[in-house]
Amino acid sequence: MEWYLKVLRSYAHFEGRARRREYWYFTLINVVIAIALGLIDGALDVSLLSPLYTLAVFIPALAVSVRRLHDTGRSGWWLLLTLVPLVGAIVVLVFMCLDSEPGANQYGPSPKGAVAPTSPAAA
Repeated sequence: MEWYLKVLRSYAHFEGRARRREYWYFTLINVVIAIALGLIDGALDVSLLSPLYTLAVFIPALAVSVRRLHDTGRSGWWLLLTLVPLVGAIVVLVFMCLDSEPGANQYGPSPKGAVAPTSPAAA
């Protein structure tokens, strides 16, 4: 949950790099929340919670995706490849799964040297 909150705290921060762990934990929790809200919307026979949540996390999801591409040494503009049906999404998925570029690159120092966020309860 800490990785999810870390992404939300850096709401529109497109500079820098994001580790695979940060990106995939955010994506996992985001999908779980979206499914839960979709079920609640379906049970209440309304379509309100899911669209509001999607709007709320659109910018953070875009920002963490750009930072993840930066971590692999690619520009955030590669996300536009998802507009190419099927093939574009597969290529971007592969990019998101690749390991970080070792050391610093043009987008900043490697985040692998950074310490994972900790909760106050763990301290």
